[in-house]
Amino acid sequence: MTEYRDTAYGRVPLPDGIRSRMEANGNGLEMHFLEAGFEERGRPCALLLHGFPELAYSWRHVMPALAQAGFHVIAPDQRGYGRTTGWDPDYDGDLASYRLFNLVRDVMGLLDALGRTEVALLAGHDFGAPVAAWAALIRPDIFRKLALMSAPFPGPPNISPQSPPARSIHAELAALGRPRKHYQWYYSTREANADMRDCPQGVHAFLRAYFHHKSADWAGNRPLRLAAWSAEELARMPTYYIMDRDRTMAETVAEEMPGEDDIAACRWLPDAELAVYAREYERNGFQGGLQWYRCRTSGRFDRELELYSGRRIEVPACFIAGAADWGIHQVPGALEAMQERAADWAGTWLVDGAGHWVQQEQPDAVSARLTAFAWGGRDGGARHGEDPDIRRMTNPCE
Repeated sequence: MTEYRDTAYGRVPLPDGIRSRMEANGNGLEMHFLEAGFEERGRPCALLLHGFPELAYSWRHVMPALAQAGFHVIAPDQRGYGRTTGWDPDYDGDLASYRLFNLVRDVMGLLDALGRTEVALLAGHDFGAPVAAWAALIRPDIFRKLALMSAPFPGPPNISPQSPPARSIHAELAALGRPRKHYQWYYSTREANADMRDCPQGVHAFLRAYFHHKSADWAGNRPLRLAAWSAEELARMPTYYIMDRDRTMAETVAEEMPGEDDIAACRWLPDAELAVYAREYERNGFQGGLQWYRCRTSGRFDRELELYSGRRIEVPACFIAGAADWGIHQVPGALEAMQERAADWAGTWLVDGAGHWVQQEQPDAVSARLTAFAWGGRDGGARHGEDPDIRRMTNPCE
């Protein structure tokens, strides 16, 4: 039952059986996390990592089901987010603290503080997916099963020198008949935080449009595989990924703001729950999460990732995403590389009725898949006539 409960976020709508706690992680953070299934000692641990622009709160409807399935469930606000403190909020601050290896260290420190030496199920959504993937790749002795959501992990970068492209993708996007830009490089600009935090419509309305635009509620989300990393192919994606060159993200999503009737009908993110996100981003701004994108686009930390060039994820792994999620195709070839390079691939499941926010839009289906994977692994395979590596879920019992 969802009722208003006291948490570090304040008094917010939250299902029964979830509590809010703080714990020092030994890596400079006082980490806020939600947990469920904490009443009984000795339960296996499930660790859930959110993406952008989300919070630990994003897992609220998955956590009770995993607790009922026998797990002690932990979902932290990661570095730069929510009620976790100790992170650098400045654009010109310590960018290195947001690199992937340090984000893995953050969650390992939290586990150590909680006395957990092993995680039976590690799940990461959106930008939480690469953190989860690297954690499982680096420390398979700790992270025993891996579920990635919405963001495929193609493996570590190649250590072999690569010839630089003759022309950058950014110049190609800008040269299109309708000039465009890539959202990750926009998120890396100094202006992006203020564009969203101080947008004319306000943070609550901005987030309403942003979540709607990337969900299955927006009829334009009909993803397909892209043939190449080229401007023409990338421009087939919606504007929340390949933006008009002269627009901010707040301006981009404002064009798709749902009407009052659609907002009232949105059962997966009612306004009272959206307000939890809005308050946190009004308070913190977006820069903490945007620093993650800057680490990726700057290339400053690629060399240390190349230490693992050629190494595979050895633990059982699977992928879950909404069938209406363009995120699974935004890097052409990444989905296929993930499936081919994992040592023990348990399957790819696309959930009908969900876009990018799969664990919020269809929490029952996601909870059922995570539970089946954690306790068993594989199912009987794809339906007749389907791609054997990609399976569809139309209901929680499939």
